[in-house]
Amino acid sequence: MRYKHPHGNVFYRKMAHARPQISHGEGIYLFDDQGQRYIDGSGGPLVVNVGHGHPQVTAAITRQLEKVAYAHATMFTSEPVEQLSAELAELVPLPDARFFYLSSGSEVIEAAIKLARQIQQARGEHGRHLIISRWHSYHGMSLGALSVSGRPGLRAPYLPMLRHMPHIAPPYPYRDPVSGREAADRLEQAIQHYGAANVVAFLAEPISGASLGAAAPDDEYWPRIRQICDQYGILLIADEVLVGMGRTGRWWGLDHWQVTPDIMVTSKGLAGGYFPFGFVAAKGEDVNLLQAELDDFNHGGTFSHHAVGAAAARAVIQIIQEEKLVENSAGMGAYLGQALRHAFSEHPHIGDIRGRGLFWGLEMALDRKTKRPFPAARHLAWEIWQAAFDRGLIVYYSQGCADGTNGDLIMLGPPLIINQAQIDEMAGVLETAVQAILG
Repeated sequence: MRYKHPHGNVFYRKMAHARPQISHGEGIYLFDDQGQRYIDGSGGPLVVNVGHGHPQVTAAITRQLEKVAYAHATMFTSEPVEQLSAELAELVPLPDARFFYLSSGSEVIEAAIKLARQIQQARGEHGRHLIISRWHSYHGMSLGALSVSGRPGLRAPYLPMLRHMPHIAPPYPYRDPVSGREAADRLEQAIQHYGAANVVAFLAEPISGASLGAAAPDDEYWPRIRQICDQYGILLIADEVLVGMGRTGRWWGLDHWQVTPDIMVTSKGLAGGYFPFGFVAAKGEDVNLLQAELDDFNHGGTFSHHAVGAAAARAVIQIIQEEKLVENSAGMGAYLGQALRHAFSEHPHIGDIRGRGLFWGLEMALDRKTKRPFPAARHLAWEIWQAAFDRGLIVYYSQGCADGTNGDLIMLGPPLIINQAQIDEMAGVLETAVQAILG
């Protein structure tokens, strides 16, 4: 294999995994230092939305760097932060939205669960302390985010250190074909079990991300979830870290069901990979109440409300709007779905093909009829990922969807600028890679 890294003094992610050294990116493509071109079929981990090397974003970052790179958020605000917040308030479904900016998905999840707790305190509900979330969810790698995440393999080394939080089964039509209402009613059962007076919020991805690969509920699910939260005084936190910013063909995942959360978070696509940046959004009335009753939100971060990140995010939003990339995500997403079904609908080991917009998942099955997964020891998703990578296509892989250990997924989430010819090329390379591993 030609890849020479890892070596030297870097503490690598995936320490034994050989990799090339990146040189540069352009549009939907990345290039290594040996001249190999890669189609970025997953936008990294579904981060890159306006493409690599977009001059409008780099210019915005440079302009802000020339003014000032850093000023602490307790001491200053900045023009990019103020303007970005006004622009986002026109895009998110929360009324009179307020935005708290941090650096990553894990950070905004941490902030969201703390904010939910403090909103409940401001309402006089001091006994509420539990966040209900879902199994097969991913909300981040910090200890607080792992406590509400539902991936057993990621949680296992740290279980003695995690705060116990309740989890319910997710909507997963391929392996759990219940109605959306029945899946949603699991939340009410959990609230009744733990006592509504103890529950702060329900946290979930509108469309499941890395753990279940674009598994979406039917149309009954989210309206029923909203109804249950309102009935029991529970806050609804939408984790839009992966599915937000146009990824699923709408600005936000919950827009597919016209449901308004109480708190929303996003990160990956907000600055398009050009800067580590995300937000927690809350309703203005809740932020005002918190200030009136508790003075301040008891949270912070050295790099919160970063002016350079806000400048990058403003440029990304402008590109998405000017180039109509949410609409392109919807249109090209439908085309991508057709291409994947054409390539794989008859394959004996592709059990399910699912997706919205430019986020699609392929779930493998050893036996399509019984949906029996391949054994985890096979590391099938990784094998397909490596075969695709060696052929110049970057996809995203995941394992454990079936039962927490077994079950293999390949996911696609290319930049929202992708066109039909590039989709055809991407699907063709993926078909070749799957054929090389599964026949």
